[in-house]
Amino acid sequence: MSGNSLCPFETIMRTPLVSILIPAFNAQEWIGDTLRSAIAQTWEPKEIIVVDDGSADQTLKIARRFESESVRVITQENQGAAAARNKAFSLSQGDYIQWLDADDLLAPDKIEKQMEAADQCGSKRTLLSSAWGRFMHRYDRAKFVPTALWCDLSTTEWLLRKMEQNLYMQTATWLVSRELTEAAGPWDTRLLSDDDQEYFCRVLLASDGVRFVPEARVYYRASGSGSLSYIGLSDKKREAHWCSLQLHVGYLRSLEDSERVRAACVRFLQNRMVVFYPERLDIFRQAEEMSRNLGGQLEVPRLSWKYSWIKALFGWRLARRAQWSLPSLRWSLVRLWDKALFRIGGRSLTGNLGT
Repeated sequence: MSGNSLCPFETIMRTPLVSILIPAFNAQEWIGDTLRSAIAQTWEPKEIIVVDDGSADQTLKIARRFESESVRVITQENQGAAAARNKAFSLSQGDYIQWLDADDLLAPDKIEKQMEAADQCGSKRTLLSSAWGRFMHRYDRAKFVPTALWCDLSTTEWLLRKMEQNLYMQTATWLVSRELTEAAGPWDTRLLSDDDQEYFCRVLLASDGVRFVPEARVYYRASGSGSLSYIGLSDKKREAHWCSLQLHVGYLRSLEDSERVRAACVRFLQNRMVVFYPERLDIFRQAEEMSRNLGGQLEVPRLSWKYSWIKALFGWRLARRAQWSLPSLRWSLVRLWDKALFRIGGRSLTGNLGT
């Protein structure tokens, strides 16, 4: 026997690789800052993959300025955000996955804080979430507003609270092991809206619970009607949203079918009916039937006092159009003002992001 064969085996501990995956479409205004926040992550090793989904602006050109050994940029014909995310994951090698939209920002130690928590958990099936704040242009003015989801929860309790109280977690808050990502399956390319909420329901179902890491932070850019999640008057997005709602109900009931669960499902449906009524009465009727089967009853969505007078004078349809268009106009004006203040302030990403 050689001398080497008498030596005890040595275990080499490899630091987990984290893949930061960024789908991008017509994001020329934001992609630079998003990539800078990804590159600034204190966790090493990391890889960053940008999938440009057929942008018609300068998104691809700007993203390619950041290419390096750890930053990869590819492009494809426009297929939608879900397809771009699936492509990015297929190219990744990471032990953990950080999803990041092309207009959002990560605090520099976001991933590091969550990886510390992952090490403490010891389970690749624990899903890690984080705090998130909403901003427009001035990220230092981001508002972090805790909800009932900002704590450690079982899978069932997390979904119950989400649907019962009409809550959600922003896409970039999650850090997901590769094992859990593969167990959840791909993003659903049918869903033109709500694809992220449906996807993370499946991730949750495959998990052994959620670990909330309050020190980790995400900055979510509120872009109003420019957001992928904005439904407005799009029939295709309405149909995708209805598909997602049905899947949500099925996912929760697969975990538990108690009276509280059924009541939460009815409340969840009721909160979303404003999207469909009165333009899609066919979907509203289907939701009514589903609610009756759950032991509840849906009500016709109510307009706020600001639009009820329009309904009285001109009818439901014009009141609904006002309900969609007027907030969008107001939102645009607020964003323009915030952008002006941002430029006047001359802020940079190296300022107080994450503090």
